[in-house]
This record gives sequence, structure tokens and C-alpha cells, in this order.
Amino acid sequence: MTTPRPFLKRSLALGLCLLGGVVLQGTTAARADETCNSPFMSGLIKGQEQYLHVWTLGEKGVGDESDKLVTIDVSPDSATFGKVIHTLSVGGRGEAHHMGFTDDRKHLWAGRLDDSKIFIFDVGTDPAKPVLVRTIDNLAEATGYVGPHTFYALPGRMLVQALSNKKDHGGVTGLITYNNAGELVSTTPMPVTDGGDGYGYDIAINPGQNRMLTSSFTGWTNYMMDLAQLIGDSAAMKNFGNTMVMWDLKAMKPVKIFSVPGAPLEIRWALKPGADWAITASALTSKLYLVKEDENHEWQAKPVADIGDPSKIPLPVDISISSDASSLWVNTFMDGTARLFDLSNPEAPKQIYSKKIGSQVNMVSQSWDGKRVYFTTSLLANWDKKGADNEQFLKGYSWDGKELKEQFAVDFHKEGLGRAHHMKFTARAQKAELP
Repeated sequence: MTTPRPFLKRSLALGLCLLGGVVLQGTTAARADETCNSPFMSGLIKGQEQYLHVWTLGEKGVGDESDKLVTIDVSPDSATFGKVIHTLSVGGRGEAHHMGFTDDRKHLWAGRLDDSKIFIFDVGTDPAKPVLVRTIDNLAEATGYVGPHTFYALPGRMLVQALSNKKDHGGVTGLITYNNAGELVSTTPMPVTDGGDGYGYDIAINPGQNRMLTSSFTGWTNYMMDLAQLIGDSAAMKNFGNTMVMWDLKAMKPVKIFSVPGAPLEIRWALKPGADWAITASALTSKLYLVKEDENHEWQAKPVADIGDPSKIPLPVDISISSDASSLWVNTFMDGTARLFDLSNPEAPKQIYSKKIGSQVNMVSQSWDGKRVYFTTSLLANWDKKGADNEQFLKGYSWDGKELKEQFAVDFHKEGLGRAHHMKFTARAQKAELP
């Protein structure tokens, strides 16, 4: 099946109004929130985020051992600043991974890569105390896909990128569309012809260009394998995606497939109006790739910078682009380092800063104004480091344009929480502004 065309026509029309991640509410631009959110989201935070939600992997022997949503107070004027104020365990350990808001920002969808369950939390009623309102536990049976990874808001819909499939647990997979109530709408397979390898990972949409980009990773068999075992298995190491796909968003059809070797992961479109380019990092080849139209108005993907020393496989993971598209944070998991690249010339990014965050680091989220940057540690349960290097934390920093300064740290092991992975911001409902 493919996504219904009338819905996508409406999506595109709305997207033109929301381009750049800024939602106009009356005459006031809501310039806040994370810079990686869907451009179709409304109700964005204005100014300071107050809560940080961390989707956390349960860990054997740690606390209740369950996957959970952890809420931390990040409002600087609060008596509980930098402290855990709420936890919500969902039961079991199913490889908790990524989250995404619905377009109205009232609900947060979170997925597990092992058992393929999807949890829908109400974060709009009281963001300090999220409530689990629905669990989707039939994804594999209903769609044939497993490993729900990316959750990307469309108007009235949630687009989900799966990593694998039920048949052979390999990397050939697809996109799944639900409505906001959690009812299945359609499935769309990843392309396996014209250079497509069928793999999937992230989703990023530029509504003004009617373009969607997807990237690629690996299937269940690989991502559930111990990392040392995986690296030593030459056959398994061949089973990683080496493509990105450019889609016609309105038609929900692939229009071009790019060769991007080495598992291109997170994708970020430039948020600066008129800057119609996107950037990604390839995990295994440690390069930044630029996706941009050439002088003939043909979309191309090309490597534009190395990340650290590629020969040492630093394993770049999450990235975060600034709201003015002038810089990019890149985390490298193996050396636990956050690197900042100058994107003033996206054709030739340059590293201008780095800081070791811990023995390992994975996810990074920055505020819209770029003054606050948050980091978590866990990559995958079987890929995290062992022993003393298995640090699990959330750290919050201020950024003054020259230096990251730690403001607080939450030790997820000491708190009995588990492995800290994906983050999302929320805040209390704001009073309507007078005209």
C-alpha cells in the first residue's frame, strides 16, 4: 500500500506554512524546541524548555530492570533543577530506542527495536508526569516490519521508519503510517531497485521542496548482536545500508537513490530559510555527506568532511544542527567525544571544537537558541561498552559559543534507571499572548 494522496496533498500545503521548523501562531513565531523536530509540529516551546524526557533501556541488575520514560527538571530556576522528578516503567526490556511527538505535540511515541512495541504517552496534559495511554504490540503481524526506529510527525499522522522485517530479520524494510490515534493507515516498502538496498533508518522532510530523505542502517540480526562479535563477523559487516533515498513527499515515491557508503544515520535539513540542503554522517566511514542540488538542479549526495580519524572508526552517531544552519554537533561513540563543525560553507565543513563527554556518548539535543546542549550515552544494549566504560548518564551543558560548561549530570546507574538513550523537550502550557 501507499499513503493516500489526498492526505499527502494536505500535508504538503501545511508544510509550506511550517517550513524551517517555525510554526506561526497568530503573529508570533514560536522559535524554540529542539532543532531536529518535524516541521509539521505545532505548539512548540517558546524559550526555555522545562522538562527533558529520556527513553531509557532497562538493564539487568539495575533498578526494576525495565525500559522506562524518565523525566528530568531542566528549568534553571527550579528547586529540582537537574534532578529526576518522574519515571514511568513500561515493563520488560525490548531495546528502547527513539521517540517522536505527534503534530499537535500532545503525545510522544516511543519504540523498542527488539520486540517492536510502540508506546504512546500523553505529555500534553501534565508534561511533568507523562501517562501511558496506548501500546501498539502487533506491528510485525500487521505490517511485516520490525524494529520501529524513527517517529516523524505528519499532519494527523505518525510516519514510522522500521529497521528490519519479520521474514528474515535482515535490513530490507519499510515505512509505516499510523493516524494519531495509533491506527494503521498504510505501509510503503523501501526501494530495492534502481540502486536501492531496501534499508532504512532516519526520516527528514523539507516541505517547501516537497522532498523527504531517508537513510539506512542494518537489520535486527546485526543490531541485536554483541558489537565485538559483529565486528569480527565479516559476513555480518556486509549487511549495512549504503544508500539514502530522496522521495517525492506528495506522491510518497522514491525519485532518486544516492550511494552513501557506511551506514548514513541521522539526517538534518538546514533550517535557515532558503538553505535547501541536508547533511548526514556515515557511521562506518566517518564522513559528513551533503545532499544538495547541483548547478543543473539535480539532487546529489557527496562527502564533504571527515569526522575524526576514519581509520580508527570513531563511530559517529547522533548529530544536531543549529537553527541558523551555521554549525553541527557530531557525537563519536567510541571516544566519547562531541565535535562541533562550522557549516558556514556546507561544501567544506570544518571542525572548530571538541570535548570528551565520557567513556561513550551517543545522543545530542540542543535548544533552538543553541545555548543549551544535552548528551546521553547508550547506543544499543549489546553495543554499549563493558565494565567501567559502561557509563550511563545524561549531562546538561551551557554553550557560550566557545566552551561547553557542565550544568548538571544524572548518573543513570546510580539512580537505578538503566541506559540513557533518546531525549525530548517539553514545558508547561503557556498562557496565550495578547495581541
